[in-house]
Amino acid sequence: MAIIDIVKHQTADGELCYKFESDDLRMGTQLVVHPAQTAFFVKGGAVCDEFTAGTYKLDTENIPILNKIINLPFGSDSPFQAEVWFVNQTAKLNLPWGTPHPIQIEDPRYHIIAPVRAHGQYGIRVTNPRVFIETLIGSTGSFSSDQIEQFYKGRIISALNTLLAQQIVINGVSILDINTLLLSMSDSINEQLNQLLGKYGVSIIDFAIMSITFPQNDESVIKLKNAKDLAARLNITGRDVYQMERSFNVLEAAANNQGAGGQMMGLGVGLGAGVGVGNAVGNIAGQYMNTNPSQVPPIPQSTPLYYLAINGQQVSNLTVENIAAYIAKGVANASTLAWTVGMPSWLPIAQIPALASLVNSQTPPPLP
Repeated sequence: MAIIDIVKHQTADGELCYKFESDDLRMGTQLVVHPAQTAFFVKGGAVCDEFTAGTYKLDTENIPILNKIINLPFGSDSPFQAEVWFVNQTAKLNLPWGTPHPIQIEDPRYHIIAPVRAHGQYGIRVTNPRVFIETLIGSTGSFSSDQIEQFYKGRIISALNTLLAQQIVINGVSILDINTLLLSMSDSINEQLNQLLGKYGVSIIDFAIMSITFPQNDESVIKLKNAKDLAARLNITGRDVYQMERSFNVLEAAANNQGAGGQMMGLGVGLGAGVGVGNAVGNIAGQYMNTNPSQVPPIPQSTPLYYLAINGQQVSNLTVENIAAYIAKGVANASTLAWTVGMPSWLPIAQIPALASLVNSQTPPPLP
């Protein structure tokens, strides 16, 4: 092949590095390195001499490392073979990225796991040309510009799966609201990516998360939205109002339930749920209608209210009289679990002093 007299390369837009098309050189060949370029001689997979911007005439003095390998006599114009690589140090911008698969992330506020996807763009710049070229030659041997881009994009996407999840947890913001923090998250991830990719001789610049999305019809996302709606209602109306609404919903559901379970629940509503609704309404009315609460003492509640566990369901706000009615109808018995304020745990009715008389037999034993 013809001996090359001039070695130079005009960097294409977005190109990170380029291998000169011929490796047939000679002493005296002119090497031209443009601004923002660094040229390297490579022989047998070893990165040898390095040249920054300027024009050079090759001789044994300016390629000492390479000359140790090829061992040419001083002052000769003998031909030799070596690869010449040009590394571009200008930034390659607006490279797209996206998570190829949804990332399963637990919402830090509502503790529901939901699938999340993200996409955006980034820029890359070679900051250490020697480390860059040694890493690529050591890992691939030869490659195109597109292969280099995919090499780094693969490492970025792999790191992003972890970094995105960490940022969502650190910020403590619901996945539904995370798009309000894209700028700060982008800056933080940019810094972390540079720590991970510095060993390749490159830096990531202008990393940006354009959006974080989730499938609107996914069951977990629907649960998240319902949880957020509930939290908003509690924050606006207060827990007492929400509890009253729930009590009315129970009343309506029990009235519409015509099965055997509906009869039991109807009994519970009649004896207990109504008491709870009445208490809730009374409490709320007192809060909003009593203009001088310090002059009107609260109505004393001397009768404790109990909870019963019946058929795996909790029936609340029951008085002793209510429980007696349950026992009379066969809905509850001595082993039915009950609880009231002050008790450390649920106990059978027969073991609670205030209720034991309801189930203990009052009939005297037979005569001896």
